[in-house]
Amino acid sequence: MIARPKSRRGARVCRDHSEGACDGANENAVLSQRERPYSNWRESQALENNFHEILFVTEQINVLKALLREMKKGDYSLSWFGDSTEEQNNKDVLDEEMLSLVNYILKKLREDQIQKADYALKSAGASIIEAGTSESYKNDKAKLYWHGIGFLNYEMPPDIILQPDVHPGKCWAFPGSQGHTLIKLSRKIVPTAVTMEHISEKISPSGNISSAPKEFSVYGISKECKGEEIFLGQFTYNKQDATIQTFELQHTVSELLLCVKLKILSNWGHSKYTCLYRFRVHGNPGAHT
Repeated sequence: MIARPKSRRGARVCRDHSEGACDGANENAVLSQRERPYSNWRESQALENNFHEILFVTEQINVLKALLREMKKGDYSLSWFGDSTEEQNNKDVLDEEMLSLVNYILKKLREDQIQKADYALKSAGASIIEAGTSESYKNDKAKLYWHGIGFLNYEMPPDIILQPDVHPGKCWAFPGSQGHTLIKLSRKIVPTAVTMEHISEKISPSGNISSAPKEFSVYGISKECKGEEIFLGQFTYNKQDATIQTFELQHTVSELLLCVKLKILSNWGHSKYTCLYRFRVHGNPGAHT
């Protein structure tokens, strides 16, 4: 489900920018309102397609359950396979049909829900620039001790947010409710959207996700990650919504960028730390990296 960024008052978004930049933001807001009907139609089509896909997969799962029940009973009904009289052939066909069905369902479950290239993916070459990243939260419970001396640290490093393995505890934590990280993308792109992902309360060991990020802003960094910060948008991650939320950037750039800075402005109430699970950056790649 794609979460749309909440509207912001011009004074808040532009408080750190010039009057000309604010005028540009207002013009973009007007254009955004004009494009909203088309955007809503596009989202509606995507939701409808996803709904039909879910119905189809559900139907296939029900067929698989029926096949498994038949296997458990040892009753291989010939109605599945027409007029064949060879019991072994029936069993082979059943095994082949079941294997094909299982593979199809597993493939669907493994497919990425966003269907957008992630240029902040570590395995594709993206990385965290530690010099532009907040300190990690220090937790003594995440250490192993021998005779009172801590010798092994199980704290997750910042680049865990660039990896798709999202399970409880596999997140980067920083102290308090505000922090930032600088990401070097896998290649230069014109960024168009970002995605924030967190675990749900249902699978959280504590039963809540108060350490989840709430308000955050995104900046592009010009001149090979050493130039000025270019404001791309400010958003709110809604913990009551889907665990994976995509946000279209509020401000566009024409130049190719290699680095993006993520600034967390608040969390959902945790007083000690904020935990980030995964952050993605989407956009249009340049012809050359």
